[in-house]
Amino acid sequence: MGTANSTAPAGRMKSKLKSKSPQDRILEAIVYLSMIVVTVLTIYPFLNVLAISFNDSVDTVRGGITIWPRQFTLKNYDLIFTYSGLITGFKVSVLRTVIGTIAGLFSGSMLAYALARSDFQARRWISMFLAITMYVSGGMIPGFILLKELHLINTFAVYILPGLVSAFNVFVIRSFIDGLPYALQESAKLDGANDFTIYWRVILPLCKPALATVALFLAVGQWNSWFDTYLFNGSNESLTTLQYELMKILQSTTTGATNSQDAANMAQRMAQVSPESVKMAITIIVTVPILVVYPFLQKYFVKGMTLGAVKS
Repeated sequence: MGTANSTAPAGRMKSKLKSKSPQDRILEAIVYLSMIVVTVLTIYPFLNVLAISFNDSVDTVRGGITIWPRQFTLKNYDLIFTYSGLITGFKVSVLRTVIGTIAGLFSGSMLAYALARSDFQARRWISMFLAITMYVSGGMIPGFILLKELHLINTFAVYILPGLVSAFNVFVIRSFIDGLPYALQESAKLDGANDFTIYWRVILPLCKPALATVALFLAVGQWNSWFDTYLFNGSNESLTTLQYELMKILQSTTTGATNSQDAANMAQRMAQVSPESVKMAITIIVTVPILVVYPFLQKYFVKGMTLGAVKS
């Protein structure tokens, strides 16, 4: 009896395969071929950048490199990592990414939880105020003056506090919370839980997809940011970031402009390599950490974007 039941699905599967018309098979072949082409077009640029970064700089000038180095070398990376500012910049970038992501998650999720509460009378006005900030800002100069008056210039806090709350991230998390059964919060209240307990023990565990999505946005933004370092901490070498230091290396390679003796020495060493190879090596150095983190969040990312963005 068990054998007959186990063979039944296989039989139905075979019958479905046999029942496919030639038009269906052609359509499937076109779909698979299209996906392969899209995959190749997506992966090729990254492989090309990787190949150029590992290729000899003199040979790179000739062009014609595809996805494999013609003359393999580590000299491009050796020259970049001899720059002393990269170690400090890497530490600060990792620190600001971790702290900024965690702080942004908690602040954004707490505000989203408050705005998702139907008994919060001011949630419509606050939501409108947040939506306005997505399209209108005070500008760079007023923002700089504000941060200067708050004594945030030349401090690590300038990396965290200005972007602590993002309206877009709040709306993504709030829309996800709106999709959760409100009966869960009511039952928690009947059990004696206060608002923070409901937020911490009920809402956050159920919002993992939305939180993972927002965490990826925050981490990428913090990791790639360098302009705020240039504006607010450019003269403080202990608060420099990896991206800012790489930008200075790239600038010294392409234009010869330097701001310090260390950068001047780096410019002299860079004169022996092509700017194209250095650009590609810098791109790989900046991109790889995010590529390492992304697979751990991928299973939540699609679900979080789908459920969190539809209602907003």
